[in-house]
Amino acid sequence: MGLIYTSIDLRNPRDSSLKPITVEALVDTGAIALCIPEHVAAQLKLDELEKREVKTVYGKLRLVAYVGPLQIGFGNRNCFTGALVLGHAMLLGSVPLEDMDLVIDPRSRKVGVNPDSSNVPSAVVMHLQ
Repeated sequence: MGLIYTSIDLRNPRDSSLKPITVEALVDTGAIALCIPEHVAAQLKLDELEKREVKTVYGKLRLVAYVGPLQIGFGNRNCFTGALVLGHAMLLGSVPLEDMDLVIDPRSRKVGVNPDSSNVPSAVVMHLQ
């Protein structure tokens, strides 16, 4: 399938004086979270909420900053999340993808809104009676 990148807008919802920034993110459905480089966290003046332990692909454990809150925008979709601060590039994991009801077209290598719910994001939930 190859690598898939997409543009997303990032905003600090606690500070409306800061303009949102648009970044190119690697889309990784095998990853869970949003990962951002340190300079993006600094630009958006994101607060460190805690440290989280991550395991690298080489099996090494390390502590990294978890910052937030962070608003992600894609087309007519938004979500709020935190982000792990590591690496030199943006990585968009499965939680924000699912939260915004985005889909990946492997043939065109593009990310888009779910065509079955193009106007309003949808989610699958359980209803207990």
